Amino acid sequence: MAISAPDYSGPSLDLSEEHEFIQRAARDFARKEIAPIAPEFDESGEFPMETIKKMGEMGFMGIEIPEEYGGAGLDTMAYVLAMIEIAKADVSHSTIMSVNNSLYCHAIYKVGTEEQKQKYLIPVASGEKVGAYSLTEPMSGSDAGTMKSRAVLSDDGAHYVINGTKSWVTSGPVADFVILFTMTDPEQKHKGITAFLIDTDKPGFIRGKKEPKLGIRASATSELYFENYKCPVENVLGEVGKGFTIAMAVLDAGRIGIASQALGVAEAAYEAAVMYARERHAFGQPIGSFQMIQQKIADMKTRIEASRFLIYNAALAKMKSKDSGGRYTTEASMAKLFASETAMFVTHAAVQIHGGMGYSKELPLERYFRDAKITEIYEGTSEIQRLVIARNELGLR
Repeated sequence: MAISAPDYSGPSLDLSEEHEFIQRAARDFARKEIAPIAPEFDESGEFPMETIKKMGEMGFMGIEIPEEYGGAGLDTMAYVLAMIEIAKADVSHSTIMSVNNSLYCHAIYKVGTEEQKQKYLIPVASGEKVGAYSLTEPMSGSDAGTMKSRAVLSDDGAHYVINGTKSWVTSGPVADFVILFTMTDPEQKHKGITAFLIDTDKPGFIRGKKEPKLGIRASATSELYFENYKCPVENVLGEVGKGFTIAMAVLDAGRIGIASQALGVAEAAYEAAVMYARERHAFGQPIGSFQMIQQKIADMKTRIEASRFLIYNAALAKMKSKDSGGRYTTEASMAKLFASETAMFVTHAAVQIHGGMGYSKELPLERYFRDAKITEIYEGTSEIQRLVIARNELGLR
């Protein structure tokens, strides 16, 4: 089901009926299916496979992918609205959803062959399988040109032999397929990186230990090891040596997802803080009547709404890029930077407003606080976002 771009003029944005429908559907699902189990999965660290399957059935795992490839055929604004609602219930679920949509499905749909789409896109966009994206290595993060993993073409030219270690792979412990970025020409540094589609059930693919994370604990993360893994040449995604370009373009889309996620958890913390400020009494009156609390509420609300419009602006820029072929890097980085720092600001303030109760696991606030931090780190730290924005503005490449 295709959706036309919403009417955006100045500071207001009118959502279409279709957008409001997906927003309500995501909100209802998040409240009924995700929120009740979020504390349990945060505590255990188990991957919520059953709920993720249901999200696939709802169309949330491939929102922008056409129906012919297993997706919902919606647009970026629909994706943003759904992400916000899922993240309000649990950031872990939204992380899995974000990687599936933005980093995995988006990449294959954009540069994959028809055969690759049939095999690797349809099952993941429909939620039957889980996809992952692997760029980072133990000693290679934002500087991808220093990665140590290698893919060497066999003598007969039929396959690549891959060796190396990848780290911080979201959904790594459970992924059926992985988009892997590795070196095919180390002398060219980042221009020598190639993207590959990896079947995780083949020899030479080894999953490492699950990372014991501070937050998003139900979103499984691990290292991946490749030991003489044979990858057919037809599994090259895009062109040989163009992996870095693909990775960066995909991260533009991913950053809109993370910004939406950050806004969702900020909204959840804010709503809890407002309710508590109305109900909690001290010195004979609601604590919301005190100016120090009011200042926090005002700053929280202002940052949330500013984040929302930066995200909407980035989503619209991405939608327009389909026709123009242009990039939306700056818009995505600004949204991700501001929304992620807003998530930390708001969750911190919400814990402070709640006092001791905000520090207790009896309320979800401490989980919001722990989960919010990762939005400032993955898919490009706040420092990297500032670098990207500034270099684009200065015309530096």
